[in-house]
Amino acid sequence: MTGAPAQSLQPPAVPAHFQTFLAFDFGLKRTGVASGNRMLKSATPQRTIQAEGDARFAQVAERIKEWQPDALVIGVPYHPDGAAHENTARALKFGRQLRGRFGLQVFEVDERYSTTEAIAGGAKDADAASACIILEQFLRNLP
Repeated sequence: MTGAPAQSLQPPAVPAHFQTFLAFDFGLKRTGVASGNRMLKSATPQRTIQAEGDARFAQVAERIKEWQPDALVIGVPYHPDGAAHENTARALKFGRQLRGRFGLQVFEVDERYSTTEAIAGGAKDADAASACIILEQFLRNLP
């Protein structure tokens, strides 16, 4: 996938009744999590998931049960020039798996620089902070 131009990640229209969201910053070993809502247009970091494979999805299921979001948001990484790379494909696959396993709509956000921003902001948990940045970016773009 390297060198391919980035897909447009303009989310499809988000129904007005979708008010609560869980966001994920997917990583091979850790997945940052944040919860947020449309009214406040803000996100709160949650405990990072430190698991892989089915164990990761078991923890995602627990978070969905706890927060009961209307939809999910995932960060999709790209190179600075917008080109896709291996982690782009992995994040998109994670989004498809979320949709298939949990039956919730999944919105994708270009997450370039979210981890850098989280670290620069002094985050103790860069993965959760990055998920917050991703979700707040998504929420800011909602009407």
